[in-house]
Amino acid sequence: MEYWGEFLTVVVVHLLAVASPGPDFAMVMRQSLVAGRRAALWTSLGIGSGILVHVAYTLLGLGLIISQSLQAFNLVKLIGAGYLLYIGWKSLRAAPAEASENGTPVQTQADYPRSRALRIGFLTNALNPKATLFFLSLFSVIIRPETPQAVQLGYGLYMALATAVWFCGLSLVLTQRHVRQGFARFGHWAERGMGVVLIGLGIRLALAERS
Repeated sequence: MEYWGEFLTVVVVHLLAVASPGPDFAMVMRQSLVAGRRAALWTSLGIGSGILVHVAYTLLGLGLIISQSLQAFNLVKLIGAGYLLYIGWKSLRAAPAEASENGTPVQTQADYPRSRALRIGFLTNALNPKATLFFLSLFSVIIRPETPQAVQLGYGLYMALATAVWFCGLSLVLTQRHVRQGFARFGHWAERGMGVVLIGLGIRLALAERS
C-alpha cells in the first residue's frame, strides 16, 4: 500500500503520454491501414518491448548521461529520425496493390513477417530520444529516490504492458472490416500519406532540442 499513490500517478502520466500522437501512434496507424491486423498487433508488441529499453537504461543511470550529453543525445536523435525517414520514404514509394474482400492487401495478409513488424515497433520506440527524456523525468520527479529498484522495475513492466495493450487496442479498431474497406480503394495513397506523416515526424525529431 505504501507505493499505491506513486503508482497511480505513474499510471495517469503514462496514459496521457501514450495516448498523445507521436511516432508510435503514426507507425501503428500505418501498419494497420497498410499491412493489416496481424502486422499491426506485432508492431504494437514491439513498441511495448521498446519501453523496456528506456526503463533499463534509466534505472542504470544511462538515461541521465544521454540527456546531459549533447553528443549522445544528438546521436540517438539522428538515428531515430533517420529510421522514421527511411520508413516514410519506403511508404512514399508504395505502389497500388490488389485488395481482398475484407480490404486487406493480398500480399500482406500472410506474407508480412512477424519479426519485421516486431522490429519496426521496437525500433520506433527505442530510438525515440523524447521517450528518453520522458522516462528520465518520470523516474526523477514522480518516482521517489527511496523507492526500491524492484518496485521501479515493476512500474516499468507495467508501462511496457500497458503500452502494448493500448496500441493493440488501437490496431483492432483501425483494422475493423469497414475501416479497412474504406481504405482499400486508395490503399497505396493511404500508405503514401502515412509516409508523409512519418517523414514529417522524422524531420521534427531531427530538429528537436533537449528540454
